[in-house]
Amino acid sequence: MMEVNPAEQGLRSRFLHQPIDGQGFKELVSAGLHWLRANSSVVNALNVFPVPDGDTGTNMVLTMESAYEEIEPLAERDLGRIIQELAQGALMGARGNSGVILSQLWRGFAHAATGHATLTPEVLAKAFSEARDTAYRGVVRPVEGTILTVSKDMATAAEQSIRNESDVVRMLEEVVEAAALSVERTPELLPILKDAGVVDSGGKGLYFIFEGMLRYINGQQLEEAELVVKSLSAMDFEGAMQEVEEGQDYEVIVDFRPNGSLDLKGFYDQLEGMGTSIQVGEGDGMYRVHIHVPTENRYLPIDYAMSIGTITKVHIENLMDQMDGLEAQSEAKIELQPVEPGQIGVVAVSPGSGISRVFASLGVHALVAGGQTMNPSTKEIVAAFEDLPCDKVIILPNNKNIIMAAEGAREVSVKQVAVIASRTIPQGLAAMLSFNPDGDFDDVVGGMQECLQEVETGEITTATRTVEIDGVSVSEGSIISLHNGKLVASADTLLDGCLKFLEHAHAEEHELITLFYGADVSREEADRIAAEIQEVYPDHEIEVQSGGQAHYQFIFSVE
Repeated sequence: MMEVNPAEQGLRSRFLHQPIDGQGFKELVSAGLHWLRANSSVVNALNVFPVPDGDTGTNMVLTMESAYEEIEPLAERDLGRIIQELAQGALMGARGNSGVILSQLWRGFAHAATGHATLTPEVLAKAFSEARDTAYRGVVRPVEGTILTVSKDMATAAEQSIRNESDVVRMLEEVVEAAALSVERTPELLPILKDAGVVDSGGKGLYFIFEGMLRYINGQQLEEAELVVKSLSAMDFEGAMQEVEEGQDYEVIVDFRPNGSLDLKGFYDQLEGMGTSIQVGEGDGMYRVHIHVPTENRYLPIDYAMSIGTITKVHIENLMDQMDGLEAQSEAKIELQPVEPGQIGVVAVSPGSGISRVFASLGVHALVAGGQTMNPSTKEIVAAFEDLPCDKVIILPNNKNIIMAAEGAREVSVKQVAVIASRTIPQGLAAMLSFNPDGDFDDVVGGMQECLQEVETGEITTATRTVEIDGVSVSEGSIISLHNGKLVASADTLLDGCLKFLEHAHAEEHELITLFYGADVSREEADRIAAEIQEVYPDHEIEVQSGGQAHYQFIFSVE
């Protein structure tokens, strides 16, 4: 049972003794969003694979923000109408698989609340049951040990609570308690979670939403979550670069060893007075702090670290110069193919400018920026093709975490839309090779789907955690190889990681190997590695393309 702040007994009493209408529920949704946002880094850190895609918390926050923005300006007091709008906002803002499932949960809530002006225990219990059923129906092959399981256990707790004649607040307490236990059990249901030593991230995010509601009722703070210190290699400096705020002129990175035990709370408090985009990493007794600061504060983090420890390394970079360079690159126009009325349009999701150019050369008509750690929303996908002058559209999500959002776009569009379930960039490119804008829609879709099986995909990146998965032991910071999304090898060098992937992909049985090099790899290094690969596969055609993707040094296509 959560401790109740005596100073806020009046707030708890209001939710206990007064009907909870649409405005009251809006308060609870706002509280859930605040608490999820405060704990988003906790959810992001629960990444199973040692790859840089720990964005579940971010996706759920963005989905909830879209949902809340839909109801925030409404003065409507009818509960059912408020939740209907909430569900619509969640659907359009859904990002990633976790966000799409969350939108389905709210859709179930809306169905149960339709026609009800206030939230009674009976309506709340039905809402949790409908949420569970809707979410399970929305997944082709439900997997236990995920957010789905947590939603099921929450519904079971609500159903038991109604049999015990509980009030709304008591029911919410029992549901939150059940969610906490369910999250802790997820590793027992999903071995990959147990191997990685984490609980399910989506389930944890769902727990935080409803825990936030309960904390609000109990008068507890919603702004400050438990501090999470990242491992050094998991610190996302590139992601921080994409969100440079006005007045934050310099990026400062300081490595230091504290003189004694580090008071993390006090450490963060001091840093927050200096700048933004703060990240702290820890490893072997050394700490790394990353921060964006205005010009006049650029030396403060260094002085502060020096006052509490011994500095081993300092890096300072002018963000404004970097952002000017990035803007100049982004302005290089990509020419997309025009589509005529009566033709079939194609929209593709792309993680980098180089890959976007390749898609454009193959005839796509619209592009959506997206990939690992930046899953586009349903609304963004719809916006990319709704104004195309054609009534038939094909979507290439090109990432397993974007397929569900693409399906959501198909459902809400008035156009005839098909989603080709491309899980990787090479699959999407292969599908485009068979695209015919003037063909029969069903035939074109079928032909593109068949092409997905004609290419092997490789991804080379840096491990963000030490773990053993599928019999592969990975050390944090090592190079890892994925074959069609499955972790297959760990290596000490980029070249070794590339060669191990090619071996697993049986590259000797194919003819063409294409390397798409990422934003952190120079053309010279890409050419060097391609030359080494050519020596191992002398009879193969080797192509090198600029991909521009973040996080992944190379994406391979083997055909």
